[in-house]
Amino acid sequence: MTSTNYQGSVPDSVQPPRRPLRRMIALALIALLIAGLAWIWNPAGRYAQTGAAYGARVACSCRYLGGRNLADCHKDMEGAVGWVSLSEDPAAHSVTASYPLIAHQTAVYREGWGCQLQPWAK
Repeated sequence: MTSTNYQGSVPDSVQPPRRPLRRMIALALIALLIAGLAWIWNPAGRYAQTGAAYGARVACSCRYLGGRNLADCHKDMEGAVGWVSLSEDPAAHSVTASYPLIAHQTAVYREGWGCQLQPWAK
């Protein structure tokens, strides 16, 4: 008597590949994560631009009107604005505030006018 294998008569190389449920769920979660980041990126960028502008203006006033050093001026930043990094160009009397890879803004001190923000980049 011969034994018959009923698990399939088509060789493994011809059968379509099987996709495990875990892989499908992982791909769906990755797609959902990418869609979520795309949905919040634009508003987050606007908030970062506003925060950088606020940080540059306050730090410029603190530095050039208040006469304090930039490290001391950074202590005045509260909340999410505290995450901003500040840099100074003493020759140009300017302070630049930035959220790395998201937004940056520069404020320039002008005698008689105070600290003014540079036009926003679009």
